[in-house]
Amino acid sequence: MSLNKQIDRQVSRQIDRQTGRKVGVMFVILVYDINTKRVGKVLKTSRKYLHWVQNSVLEGKISEATYKKLKMELGSIIKKEEDSVIFYTFRTTRYSKRETLGIKKGGDDNIL
Repeated sequence: MSLNKQIDRQVSRQIDRQTGRKVGVMFVILVYDINTKRVGKVLKTSRKYLHWVQNSVLEGKISEATYKKLKMELGSIIKKEEDSVIFYTFRTTRYSKRETLGIKKGGDDNIL
């Protein structure tokens, strides 16, 4: 089974254990360009929720609530006049394809 199909299957099966309702889950790609003074904090915070892929890029499956929490945490770290964080959000990865040229730097097991 392809990685995209595995992620879509996991995303569609997320259910809140207390309410029994489906939880809004998304696939996120985070890209950042941060001043060196703050880059370590941004990376450490982002790795609590997403997988490190390569320099300045993380990705993963998270709930809408976790996504909001991540954005708030990063918003309190960065300086908006100097730094940049871009989020790409997807409800499904069905129509996406990921290709790597060269060495693979990150992996799925890098969540702290």
